[in-house]
Amino acid sequence: MTTFDFATETSRITSRPAVATRVANAVSNVYRAWKNRRAFYRLGEMSDAELADIGLTRADLHVAVAVPFGRDPTVKLRSIATDRAETIEDLARKVA
Repeated sequence: MTTFDFATETSRITSRPAVATRVANAVSNVYRAWKNRRAFYRLGEMSDAELADIGLTRADLHVAVAVPFGRDPTVKLRSIATDRAETIEDLARKVA
């Protein structure tokens, strides 16, 4: 076995786990997005008062559901709620 043959074998061996890891991560991400989307749909069953308690509105749910299927709508909801909370805090600082 020459040095060139050894280098070829090594690169092939090390690339397989990387591909397997990427595939496993992709499957994991899709599963997590699916699971969070199911939880997201349960938010639609809440009343407007309950949604307001967690800093959301029914319109926020309509915006977040528009993300593509493989993506996680709860990430969009988190950013909406965070932006709203920061805006309210900024307004409170200006008043005080």
